[in-house]
Amino acid sequence: MYSGFLIVIVPLVLGYFVALTQQKHIHWVNVSTSKMVYVILFLMGISLSHLDNFAQNIQNIGLYSFTVLACVSAANLLALWGLDKRLSKTVEGEGETLSKWHLILESVQLIFVIAAGFIIGLFVSPELIDIDTITEGALVLLLLFIGCQLRNSGMKLREILLNSWGIKIALVMMTSSWVGGLLAAFLLDIPLSNGLALASGFGWYSLSGILITDGLSPVFGGAAFIIDLGRELVAILIIPSLIRLHPSTAIGYAGATAMDFTLPMIQKSGGNGYVPLAIVSGFILSLASPLFISLFLAL
Repeated sequence: MYSGFLIVIVPLVLGYFVALTQQKHIHWVNVSTSKMVYVILFLMGISLSHLDNFAQNIQNIGLYSFTVLACVSAANLLALWGLDKRLSKTVEGEGETLSKWHLILESVQLIFVIAAGFIIGLFVSPELIDIDTITEGALVLLLLFIGCQLRNSGMKLREILLNSWGIKIALVMMTSSWVGGLLAAFLLDIPLSNGLALASGFGWYSLSGILITDGLSPVFGGAAFIIDLGRELVAILIIPSLIRLHPSTAIGYAGATAMDFTLPMIQKSGGNGYVPLAIVSGFILSLASPLFISLFLAL
């Protein structure tokens, strides 16, 4: 039952033990991770093309995606807004305007990678390719790279523990996501553990999609990808308008992407003072996402 959990934890931990001292090696890991994301999303597309009753399954993907994203987003925004009200904290600094459309286009192009895999999969018989084994191997390699990235991200444990605001944002984000996931599971009449797993991507679409595909099915994996990609797109739209007055809400809703993809928008819109906060929150959620997804899938 816990084999899927071990497949996630072991490579993640092994990768975390790899300390890189030269910048060229860190750059190679970052580039390799980015390329592996595209490979895995391409394989996800092939898996979707091999589904039986595709029309019915695509409807299920749409229903699961919309319901979970709506429930989780509502819970996140309400809880994070409450945190902002309770803390009443802001950081001094001038923000700038950053083009949202460039970031949105970078996110949307990942959909085209899945679509390409889907189209090619239509012409490849499932008997000719063991897509599950290939995907699992690619997943292990990706997790090794991710563990290495987290170790060499520059974040020290002391820096995380001293940033109580960032920890509070991450904890509120996680717990409210699970509340939304439980509500969505109830509405969809699916196992509660599945709802919790779908809610635990925290915006990390490239990882959540493939983990849930491997642990459940391509239908749930496709839904996880859309849920977390949707979170990122919404975050891109709301960060500029919320970051100054409701920083916990803007940074928290960005989830795991606050330490990488949406960080430039947080920095430009809010100022450099919000960067450490975003990195701490994003780091905690990035570390928690694969752990909790695999844990809930093992229940």
